[in-house]
Amino acid sequence: MYSSNKPDSIPCTCTTVKKLSRVLGKSYDAALSEAGINITQLAVLRCISRRSGEPLSHVADELEMDRTSLYRAIAPMERDGWISIEDGNDARSRTAKLLRKGNSVLKKADKGWDEIQSKILGRFGKDEWLTLVSALNRLADCALD
Repeated sequence: MYSSNKPDSIPCTCTTVKKLSRVLGKSYDAALSEAGINITQLAVLRCISRRSGEPLSHVADELEMDRTSLYRAIAPMERDGWISIEDGNDARSRTAKLLRKGNSVLKKADKGWDEIQSKILGRFGKDEWLTLVSALNRLADCALD
């Protein structure tokens, strides 16, 4: 899955991580489908829940998303009544709050998320996962220089 055409080459870090992200995303999306949500929406809703009333720029920063992508992701959530978007403290700032329907979607999604998370960690190993998270955070730091 992560091989290169060149026998002695080292796989591209970005391509390798993006491939892994797509594989994991498909698994999580399938597990969350009964709740009518995908993994990106779940991450955004959880972050909005944690940062209720804070500027959406904080949500974008925490999720490492540009604001355009965040606004594209939250538009259907606002339309479907999961969140409300309000003006922030200044003319350029907006905030989001989770609504009752959004809380209900989160609760429904938790079951599917718990199942796929447990399945993957059970196969991979919790200690190995924690080691990988540490290595991935170090890799991210290397890219920021």
